[in-house]
Amino acid sequence: MRTETTMRNMTNVKTMAGALALTVALAACSSSGGNNNAGTGGNSAGSGGTSGGGTDGRGAFALKPFTAPPQDPGPKTVLFTASGEELAYSGYAFPPAMDGDAAFVDGWQIDFDHLLVTIDKITLSENPVKVPTDQAQTGALVAEADGPWAVDLHPKGPLMGKGGGDETAVPIAALTSQNKNGNKAFDTASGTAYAFGFDLAPATANAQNVNLDADALASYQQMVTDGCAVLYAGTATFKGGADCTPADPEFTKLPPTVKFRFCFKSPTTYANCQDGSNDGAGINGEEHPRGFAFKDNQSVIAQVTVHTDHPFWESTVHDSPAHFDQFAAQTVGASSTPTVTLDDVVGLDFTAMVDKAKTALPWRTCLPKSKYPMGGYDAPAGQMHFDPQAIATNPDPTKGFRDDYDFTTYNQSTQGHLNSDGLCAVERHYPSPQ
Repeated sequence: MRTETTMRNMTNVKTMAGALALTVALAACSSSGGNNNAGTGGNSAGSGGTSGGGTDGRGAFALKPFTAPPQDPGPKTVLFTASGEELAYSGYAFPPAMDGDAAFVDGWQIDFDHLLVTIDKITLSENPVKVPTDQAQTGALVAEADGPWAVDLHPKGPLMGKGGGDETAVPIAALTSQNKNGNKAFDTASGTAYAFGFDLAPATANAQNVNLDADALASYQQMVTDGCAVLYAGTATFKGGADCTPADPEFTKLPPTVKFRFCFKSPTTYANCQDGSNDGAGINGEEHPRGFAFKDNQSVIAQVTVHTDHPFWESTVHDSPAHFDQFAAQTVGASSTPTVTLDDVVGLDFTAMVDKAKTALPWRTCLPKSKYPMGGYDAPAGQMHFDPQAIATNPDPTKGFRDDYDFTTYNQSTQGHLNSDGLCAVERHYPSPQ
């Protein structure tokens, strides 16, 4: 999949933890109440209308209107876009079309119906390399575009995405000057870089409706009620076959098709992101340079990118294998196509996975390395267990993980990037390890 470093509440996750997207072009929802993890521009184009959201003239739920920014706002300006990468609309096929393509190692095909997010507070600040050893620190804020914007990352957008291939993006805002610094023009001298950041915020009736259709709007209304920042809604279909091992009878209990609806109550700030579209040398061993520069003769794009695979990782180490068995196992005994939510993994011990009937869940692989040398996975023996690295199990969610709900949400909260793969400093605004 990708190479990535993240930070945990302004601390580098790669250091702390041993270390399927949103792109603001530089760069799910059940009633998951079991753990109650709720968190808390002038001279900008595309800021939408001024009428309030909440209901329309007939009393139906409605969001604020949205006016798209110009796709090219001109020289010395920036267009902000958002993308869930190609995988947000194509899903994760199984088997993968080619060895090395992104896939779930336990044989599940993942198809999304919606991937809903609320983006807010896109910021530009001076001096992204102010403290080489601390990515969270920057110079003064000079510009900000404020939403909030409700975006469905599943449909294709009108613009090419920063990740190449079939990736697309949707425009959400633009900045033409430093609206927090006297409306000065952005500096284009000597490749001056500006630090880029953004928020994934709780859903709100005051958000501008960027591209939600009627079905997505109904889901977003539920997000507002439940306090979701991100919603995954879709279908998992088991398509593993003779390549799957071990042939444990436990796997015959899992339904072949499972709907999922994951409400992540994980508001997060992504600060001082690296520019994933810049292959220059990063500072302090980072993969890409921090921030981005403006151009004299044209606009630039900064894409908020959301990686969709993070909630399914088996470890807090980046780019761990992705699994769905742990979710499907919570629906054993269903008489029809079940729907799994994050509520179903509240109280689930991620260090010793069991199904809904409390029977041990084994590891399995459907992508053996003997057949898939590049993207293959040989499963460990024994009971499935996920690896939190340096983060302890703790009944206090600010000090460790209580269960698989916390583990999954923690990994999900690292999914925000700039321009495809640019890593950011991560500041969580919900109870999580510091």
